[in-house]
Parts: sequence; C-alpha cells; structure tokens
Amino acid sequence: MAPAIHGVRLNPLGTGIQHTVAEPGPPVRRTCPAHRESGDQETAINPTSSPTRTALVGGGGSGIGYASAERLLRAGHRVVITGRRQDALAGAAARLRTGSAGADLGSAGFGGTVEALVGDMGEPAAAAAVVDGVEARHGSLDVLVLNASGPPPGRVLEVDEKQWHDGLDLLLLGPLALARAALPRMAARGFGRVVFITSTAVRQPQPDLALSVVLRSAATAAAKLLAREFAGQGVTVNCVAPGATATERRRQILEARARSTGTGVGEVDAEDAAGIPAGRAAAPQEIGAAVAFLASAEASYVNGTVLTVDGGRTETV
Repeated sequence: MAPAIHGVRLNPLGTGIQHTVAEPGPPVRRTCPAHRESGDQETAINPTSSPTRTALVGGGGSGIGYASAERLLRAGHRVVITGRRQDALAGAAARLRTGSAGADLGSAGFGGTVEALVGDMGEPAAAAAVVDGVEARHGSLDVLVLNASGPPPGRVLEVDEKQWHDGLDLLLLGPLALARAALPRMAARGFGRVVFITSTAVRQPQPDLALSVVLRSAATAAAKLLAREFAGQGVTVNCVAPGATATERRRQILEARARSTGTGVGEVDAEDAAGIPAGRAAAPQEIGAAVAFLASAEASYVNGTVLTVDGGRTETV
C-alpha cells in the first residue's frame, strides 16, 4: 500500500477522495541508460513514439497548477494533482476529466487518468511519501511540477519570523524535498523533467512581495545546481517565471496594494496592466503551455534555465 498523506491515499478521480489505493498499473517503459541519448532524440523527432509519462503537479486545484495539469493531460501524460484541500482537488479533478469543451480528457485519446493526492508542499517531511504514492500506482514519476501557492505580500522588514519560516518550507524546503525524493529515481530510469514555478519578481524585485523575491530567488539557485547534477542522465531541471497572471493570487496582491494606497482595486489593476507591454495579465493556460513544453521530449536540451512568461514586462536583459 502507498503511504498516506494526512490520512488520504492516492486515488483515481471520478470516485471521490478515497482511503484505499488501487493496485499499481503496468510499469512505464524504461529507457536503458546506454541508449538514453538516441532514445531522447528519436522521441523529439517523433513525439508520438514516446511512452505515456506520469506527472505530479503541485497546487493543481486552481490557477497555474490547474492550467499546467490541463496542458500536461492534453499532451498525453497521466496527471496527479496535489494540494492541501480535498474539496478543491475533487472539483479540479472533475473539471480536468471533462475539460472546458466537455471532451473526456481522461480517455484513451489523451493519455491516462487524472488523479488526486492530498498533501502540503509546505511539509518537507511528507515529500517521500508523496513520491512513493505516485510510483506505487504508476511505476514511475517522470515529470514533477513544483508549484506552490504564493506567500502573503509584505515588505522585507514587515514580514515576521513565522512568515519567513513558513515561506521557507513552502517555497524552498518543501520543493527541494520532493526533488530529493524524485530526481535520483528519474536519473536511474534515464528520463525526468522537473519544473519549478517561480516569479519574475526574482529578476525584477517588487518591494511588496519580499517573501516571494527572497525565497524564490533561492529556489531558482537550487534549480540551477540540480540541473548540473543530473544533466548527463536524461533529466532536466528548469524554472518557469510567470509575470502578472489572472489568478486568485493576483487578485489578493491587487487588493493588498489597493488597501495600502487607499485606491480601488480596478484602478490598481489598470495601473499594473499599463506597465506590461502586452497590456494585460497572462491567462493561466499561457503559463501552463510553457510548463508543458519544458516537460516534453522536445525540450531535452533545455536545462538550467528560467523561462520568463510575462508579456515583455521584465526589463533585464
């Protein structure tokens, strides 16, 4: 049996959150290390020849995590979404299975099933159990999307000690614990994709997002180190750095700015959008598309980089 996370075990969706685990499915095709390079090149040229991969997506109940899960599912992956709230995951799973157009994305035309695993990215001690749970059911974990909810806004000297410690677990230690559990196994199989979701605030700091700036900068540095560790074993580690994205998180940031300046949310929103060359915030699906690309076989030579998706807003070269 796979380990439980807060008493909840990995489960197929469509039946609700359960406390039992189905028997592991057929193992994913392994890539012999001796043929790793030629196999990756063949898959990049002919993507339809690639085996069905299993992807674990953090924060998959909403926003960028949900959009990433949807794009990965459309690309043919088995998708396991994880998050803290059982009800949000169940609702997200139902929507993912049917898709916005009503098509059954979990059917044979789109790869495997959509599943849910209740777990907290901010609890590093639970990471190994999460990875074990996915591999017990599917035989491997091939794609790991390290996406966590944003920490509360605040300037660098306004953030208190507890917020720093909570943010450290959520944005750095938790993702690193998942990577520590998953990466060696990916390397042993000769294929793996790890994508950290960070922020453009790493490259162009925003004063009222101190927790995100400081801790996501550390996560970006860690991703760069990991990319070098496993590059020769068919594994890539990259970051996607979203700019302003139309999510609940952005709404909370705009509301906080409106309160601090005594202006309306609509005014703050318009001012923020005016600073984006594209003239608008991104749709979450546009971030998800970047994640799906980095998770693909075609991205086998993209490693240790930060893919900025911000409509041209970041001013650094």
